[in-house]
Amino acid sequence: MNEAALHPHDTRREVDRWLGDYSEDHRNPTNITIHWICVPAILWTVVALLWVVPVPAMLGRAGLWAAAAMVLAIAFYLRLSRPLAFCMLAVFVVFGLITEALYRAIGPSQLMWLAIGVFVVAWVGQFIGHKIEGKKPSFLTDLAYLLIGPAWIVAKLMRRIGIAY
Repeated sequence: MNEAALHPHDTRREVDRWLGDYSEDHRNPTNITIHWICVPAILWTVVALLWVVPVPAMLGRAGLWAAAAMVLAIAFYLRLSRPLAFCMLAVFVVFGLITEALYRAIGPSQLMWLAIGVFVVAWVGQFIGHKIEGKKPSFLTDLAYLLIGPAWIVAKLMRRIGIAY
């Protein structure tokens, strides 16, 4: 169902609705702190795990699937806000550079296991945070919140440094 249909009397921009609704489930300071650590960690693990998925030589090299997922995510963010999308692009570039360096330094197998370990620990942290919060994770109501979580953190950073999203 589209966002406007879900909120017919809400005059806020779509990005404000998404981020505002996400904020409603994230008010406890401990949960917020956990999210500041775990959401970026989870986002990196998704990049890293897609990085190690084998790519047929005729299509490209390691990282192709991660790059494709990043392009799709940026398309989603562009629908919401150009400044936010450009900041998310910067996050993806940094995570891509980190992942490529790790891929070269430790190899795909070790990178995969590292990413799996971080993924599990970070999700445990997220669920502990939501237990403390007393609210279920937002993505259980709409999977799009898996993309909104990282944007929520980036939007907060943007506000802190005076960039409108």
